[in-house]
Amino acid sequence: MYLSRPTGVARFAASSSSSSSASLFPGVDVDTTTKTGALHFEETKERIKKLFDKVELSVSAYDTAWVAMVPSPNSLNQPLFPECINWVLDSQHADGSWGLLHDDQLLMKANLLSTLACVLTLKRWNIGHDHMSKALDFIKSNIASATDENQRSPVGFDIIFPGMIEYAKDLNLNLPLAPTNVDALVRKKELELRRSNSEGGKAYLAYVSEGIGKLQDWDMVMQYQRKNGSLFNSPSTTAAAFMHRNDDGCFDYLRSLLQKFDGSVPTIYPLDIYARLHMVDSLQKFGIARHFKEEIRSVLDETYRCWMQGEENIFLDASTCAMAFRMLRVEGYDVSSDQLTQFSEDLFPNCLGGYLKDFGASLELYKASQIITHPDESVLENINSWTSRFLKHGLSSDSVWSDRTDSVVKQEAVNALEFPYNATLERLISKRAMESYSGDIVRISKSPYACLNFGHQDFLELAVVDFNTLQRIHLKELEELQRWVVENKLDELKFFRLHLGYCYFAAAATLTDPELHDARIAWAQNGVLTTVVDDFYDGGGSEEELDNLIELVEKWDPDGEVGYCSKNVEIVFLALHSTVCEIGRRALVWQGRSVMRNVIDGWLALLKVMRREAEWSTNKVVPSMGEYMEQAHVSFALGPIILPMLFFVGPKLSEEMIGSCEYQKLYKLMSTAGRLKNDIRSFDRESKEGKLNSLSLWMIDGGGNVTKEEAIEAIKGDFERAIRELLGLVLQENTTIPRACKDLFWKLMSIVNLFYMEDDGYTSNRLMNTVKAMFEQPMDLDALLNK
Repeated sequence: MYLSRPTGVARFAASSSSSSSASLFPGVDVDTTTKTGALHFEETKERIKKLFDKVELSVSAYDTAWVAMVPSPNSLNQPLFPECINWVLDSQHADGSWGLLHDDQLLMKANLLSTLACVLTLKRWNIGHDHMSKALDFIKSNIASATDENQRSPVGFDIIFPGMIEYAKDLNLNLPLAPTNVDALVRKKELELRRSNSEGGKAYLAYVSEGIGKLQDWDMVMQYQRKNGSLFNSPSTTAAAFMHRNDDGCFDYLRSLLQKFDGSVPTIYPLDIYARLHMVDSLQKFGIARHFKEEIRSVLDETYRCWMQGEENIFLDASTCAMAFRMLRVEGYDVSSDQLTQFSEDLFPNCLGGYLKDFGASLELYKASQIITHPDESVLENINSWTSRFLKHGLSSDSVWSDRTDSVVKQEAVNALEFPYNATLERLISKRAMESYSGDIVRISKSPYACLNFGHQDFLELAVVDFNTLQRIHLKELEELQRWVVENKLDELKFFRLHLGYCYFAAAATLTDPELHDARIAWAQNGVLTTVVDDFYDGGGSEEELDNLIELVEKWDPDGEVGYCSKNVEIVFLALHSTVCEIGRRALVWQGRSVMRNVIDGWLALLKVMRREAEWSTNKVVPSMGEYMEQAHVSFALGPIILPMLFFVGPKLSEEMIGSCEYQKLYKLMSTAGRLKNDIRSFDRESKEGKLNSLSLWMIDGGGNVTKEEAIEAIKGDFERAIRELLGLVLQENTTIPRACKDLFWKLMSIVNLFYMEDDGYTSNRLMNTVKAMFEQPMDLDALLNK
């Protein structure tokens, strides 16, 4: 093939250390804690960094052949670009074909297309007769693939291939094709032309102009010319247009390509913006983006500059535009969703990608449509609606698109639909990305093309080593937490649902940087302790015990005069006291000040609200919806989890920051969203227990005229508004709370949403299996590469 596929397994395997980690992590013997392992880890990172410098595209025999057919304006008997003819003569494969060498037998249509284009070139200039003879034998042997519906079809094949057969007649070239084959191909072309009568169809016909030739409306075609002189960034379309219109812009584009690619051309150019964004997206999905912060920032800064300048290579391509919008907005760049209006349900079919029902572009639009930060972004709601329907249909077994859509893209669509942006975790995303890795960097446009920046194997190798290294860290931290539970006698509490694995899983799957040990431990410990007090105040303790615990926290003196009215109270308070003191000690190093009072106040606020709700339950009080939510967002118990965690992620947080309106709003929106989601999932169970929540209160406020289903829809609406407002505040730049801290509010809300997607957050078998896989199943590089 014209651009070699990446390799690299041997580099890791040959240099692996003989450490004990080999038995723990089959397929990847690299231990980054050893000098040798760390060296090769860094070498892999450097190779990936170099990929940012240059977008490498494979040569397209098909497009090069069309450029080679262009005659000189001064003499129709002389080629304008003879270097392309030389490339064609030098690049025929042993079987007589031209095209990208690939082990996918379903790419035969593409090889037929490229081979026939090269034959036409050689016939046009009356050269390479032996080449033509071998090529015609190849075409004769494989022509059945041209009408095989199971073959992966290049874009426009049903118009271009028959069109080239007609051009062969004009050149007096006798193709070894049976009349039945030719008739079948011509009928498909006529059918394709008849159905292409929409606005999007017009763009499609312009794109495949070389297959229409003399019958084409070239005035219509030139309406699609871009600022760089090309038609659709396609060398073959541009070459065909130049042959018919002798346009200077077309010439300049083709000449610049040949200078850049040394006598040959790719099937699409430029692709730099898309390719680099795709790289960033891949690094993020593989969970290794933190190793390339400078490179990623450089890509996004340049993309933002192009966005603000109205760069057509962004806005004329749905995939690029959607990806740029999503990444820029998530990283805090100010980009308007108005630019996506052209991809709304009514307008998208008018463009080339919409007409072709581009599955990959629809997936990118779906992901972009979830980044809603303003209440009036109806265009994103519109796109979200139609793309979700489109993707679900495309994944169905009876869909005409399911067979021709790349398996990796289809799996990504499954994941995107099942786990939306507001219910994703970094570690789960990276695990899925590794498990669905293909290694196939070939895409299909008019012609197959490879780009080393897509899915490079080094991405997988680095991701596997990184994942397994983090897993080792997580296992040690989990052991540390298990000792903490025993040392604090929490395992002796009979009323308590001990879900240490879930609590730590939430932290480990979200805070992936190795240096965030203190933040992960604080998250997990406070997650366990909030569950303890929740169970204690929800029937696990007597009124005397509940009041005793509050008084103990108020005094904050384990040896003081308050005393303990029961063993349970003593265990709960001493565990809380020792844990908060240890957090305070560690936070002093990070923050340079004491944060003990902040943490204690958070716990005290939670206990008092839980006590009030316990009184409501005992006295059968029915609060108003407003009264309930004012207490319930606090009793959801995220406050004592989020605040200590924030002290360990880097930025220093002053008293003023913690007391700011922005902090309180972030906290309330996050907790409100979590409470509403919890209330929906726990409604049936709590109703049987005689407990009220937002769903039951909504129905009560409706005076018996509101059904459960109507109440659920209303609560879902409140949930959606809360998370949109939260996301908008998180992504807003130049605010009081540092972005690294604001991100944690979103991440904590996301894991709560994930936990409550199916049930009450603790009873999902699938979630339990996911937790086990995170801690017990290392990634096996060999297995991933050979699946």
